[in-house]
Amino acid sequence: MNFKSNHIPRATLERMAVYLEVLNSLSRDGVTLISSEELGTFCNTNGAQVRKDLAYFGEFGVRGLGYYVEELSHAIASSLGINREWRAVLVGMGHMARSLLMHREMRMHTYRIVGVFDIDPTRVGQEILGIKVLNIQELKGLESQLKPEIGIITSRPDHVQYIVNRLLDAGVRGILNFTPTRVPVPEGVFVEYVDYLHHLYALSFNLSSHQS
Repeated sequence: MNFKSNHIPRATLERMAVYLEVLNSLSRDGVTLISSEELGTFCNTNGAQVRKDLAYFGEFGVRGLGYYVEELSHAIASSLGINREWRAVLVGMGHMARSLLMHREMRMHTYRIVGVFDIDPTRVGQEILGIKVLNIQELKGLESQLKPEIGIITSRPDHVQYIVNRLLDAGVRGILNFTPTRVPVPEGVFVEYVDYLHHLYALSFNLSSHQS
């Protein structure tokens, strides 16, 4: 897709995901048309911010009328690259991984977990929701069968670099890392870090700065 801007702020991408969730919810409720101000209110922002964010991706809506909910939802999904299925492998069978496997919303949002792996020999061979846990060393040999595009890491932090190397060997170019360990990756490989402490820091700041 050709965007109207080569640089899209991270905050805009995060808000686009929120817009999509709200639009999908509105569509299920039978809402067919919405203004930028209304969408902004639902998403805890304002109409001007909504219009600015959408402008990075193209021209949407009808002047004086608003946005057709389903049409805008499809456009945002296409812009975010989630109008197709993404094949993911999960590495590290702890409580977090089990939660992800059972996460109904994740299964609904085009992300398909095609393989589950671990390093711990006591976990290899177990079966979770019909998926057998394999040794991470087997991933490379299953590359042509699984065709993994995204790797999700929920293992111990000290194993992350080894796991990343195995994922790269299997052709994975997008990694979601639930550990705090930062890892170097080649150009063209994208890593997202999920660190709950960052969100807690933000909450602490907001609470502290608004204390009377």
